[in-house]
Amino acid sequence: MAAFGSFALLIGLALAAYNLFAGGIALRMLAVGGTYRVVPDRLAETARRAGIAGFAAVTAAAFALVWSVFHNDFSIEYIVEHSNRALPAAYKFAALWSGQEGSLILWAWLLAGYGFVLRLTHKSDVKLHAYAGTILAGVQVFFLLLLNFATHPFAGVRGGIVPEDGNGLNPLLQYPEMVIHPPMLYLGYVGFTVPFAFALGALMMRYPGEKWIHITRRWTMMTWMFLTIGIFLGMHWAYAVLGWGGYWGWDPVENASLMPWLTGTAFLHSVMMQEKRGMMKQWNVWLIFATFMLSILGTLLTRAGLVSSVHAFAESSIGGWFVSFLVIVMSVCLFTFILQKDHLKSEHRVESLVSRESSFLFNNLVLLAACFTILWGTLFPVLSEYVEGTKTTLSGAYYSHIAVPIGIFLLLLTGVGPLLAWRASSFKSLRRNFILPGIAFAVTAIVCLVAGLKPWKDEGVFYSLMTFSLAAAVATAIGSEFLRGTGVIHRQTGKNPLASVVLLVRRSTRRYGGYIVHFGLVIIFIGFAGYAFNRSTEQAMAAGDTMHIGPYTLVNLGNTQESNANYDSEFSQLDVYENGKKVLDQPMSPEKRVYAVNGQPQTMVANHSTMRWDLYLVYEGRSSVNGLPIIKAFLNPLVMWIWVGLAVVVVGTLVALTPSLSPARSAATVAVAKHGPMAGQPAPAGVSMSTAGGGD
Repeated sequence: MAAFGSFALLIGLALAAYNLFAGGIALRMLAVGGTYRVVPDRLAETARRAGIAGFAAVTAAAFALVWSVFHNDFSIEYIVEHSNRALPAAYKFAALWSGQEGSLILWAWLLAGYGFVLRLTHKSDVKLHAYAGTILAGVQVFFLLLLNFATHPFAGVRGGIVPEDGNGLNPLLQYPEMVIHPPMLYLGYVGFTVPFAFALGALMMRYPGEKWIHITRRWTMMTWMFLTIGIFLGMHWAYAVLGWGGYWGWDPVENASLMPWLTGTAFLHSVMMQEKRGMMKQWNVWLIFATFMLSILGTLLTRAGLVSSVHAFAESSIGGWFVSFLVIVMSVCLFTFILQKDHLKSEHRVESLVSRESSFLFNNLVLLAACFTILWGTLFPVLSEYVEGTKTTLSGAYYSHIAVPIGIFLLLLTGVGPLLAWRASSFKSLRRNFILPGIAFAVTAIVCLVAGLKPWKDEGVFYSLMTFSLAAAVATAIGSEFLRGTGVIHRQTGKNPLASVVLLVRRSTRRYGGYIVHFGLVIIFIGFAGYAFNRSTEQAMAAGDTMHIGPYTLVNLGNTQESNANYDSEFSQLDVYENGKKVLDQPMSPEKRVYAVNGQPQTMVANHSTMRWDLYLVYEGRSSVNGLPIIKAFLNPLVMWIWVGLAVVVVGTLVALTPSLSPARSAATVAVAKHGPMAGQPAPAGVSMSTAGGGD
């Protein structure tokens, strides 16, 4: 099977190279022009088919590696390093992306899959898809060169002596979410290659109009959703497995996933200005270029050993390959931009600071400021080592002091932007749209102060107070938009409120899906705000001992040791009481495992989660003084809100991806023509969805 996998990778490289060069030649012949078009057309078609066949070849290679894992083929070095006979089946499958070589196969396979779908849908715009397909082939060639010549996944075991068993999967990866988290993250990373290819291709061919944006909008939104899910699954994995009581530590690899998310979010917002007003064309091109390059940079940081991270692979020699690839990509993007810059002239300018255009501009600037801050902090150890000879790492406080205020300002813009009109907003519309959110902000702030929050004593509490107050204001603004639109639908159709809301959303899925996404982000920010109120305690506990944290009393029922073929474990069983009443039917059981094959430990956290807070228990090990197990307890407020908010964001994205009802546009046009919104005001939400500017 190793020989089959190696051959499949080589065939995949040959097909990708043919797709790149034949496609490039065909496009060049079409650009130059001539009497006969049949030759370049046929050449482009063979290039497209080579791309489709390449998907089959890379799929075969990925299958060969998975087959080898499940059949314990320890003649392959990769299988020895990342699997063993006792490994559960789900984690054998996860071995595909647990190591460097396998994760690169996953990248190449997902890229081939995206390319397969793109090439099958080429008839919507044959020439633009030909450009995009050729650019995708160029990226694919790079990854397949890596897999064939730099880091071969089917390389034989060192020394030629096949061991009886492998070293096993890293214990940190033996957690259910690790079967889902990496593929989701990679679907996001790899997926941004598609809008990048369309943007670069459209710029190369001086594509007229904004059709390339319409073609790529769903690609970009799906990719953004996958990356969002991947990031939050990674947060939950860190929370549930690493046992330090938090979900985000500004780890370099965490940062690497966040940076393309920030620029991708900026692109999704500002591209609306290009669609509606023909503005920010240069911004949009560079935003999607930057998003793709940051995805590659994240892959470089993970695989080259440039930074120290619990997520990163060991130091590798492939860093030079990625740096060279980034230089090539940057050079191609810069050359194409300079050559075609005159094609990206804006058709309009920002006419007022109090307008939707200006809110999108501020949104872009803030997101880019956040991205630059994180990029600087992430690369600072590399830069300091290069300049001073010593690697200096910036602490989490650096990120928090800058990122937290930026995040709060973004929360503000989340509520403000949709309430502003395009071009300019009148004072009357501002007063009407902002009075209720302003009241909600003030009331929430007063309630928090009365409840005991003292923002003058602690910076974190101040930021939490601002977050709670802004969250209330933004939620009110979003709710009022739904209420206004629902009222119009109800008056027009006589439907009940629930049916009116459904029809409202279906008439403009993009606008109201965007509002749902924003509401999900509001919920997530509320969850983040709870971090300022975290508390913890730890204690060595014998059977019968008690520990107190917040309203809870923990009673240790006993400490137990168990073993199986995969690991040995120690755990405690603790009953939980709140105000003297038993809370849970079953005791909580924090656990420490040590894996037999490699002696590596793993923490298994016990967590009782409610909408109010998480009671989070960690088995720390045994005390060096008395040999008793040490239990560390955390009380983390509002964490559940983060995961609920993610679910709402995903639902909103799926709504925004759903096509609107076709009669909505004509009905909205008639309504606007008949009633006409006042100058400087947004059109009524329920009447003119398609012309009012749409949500984001």
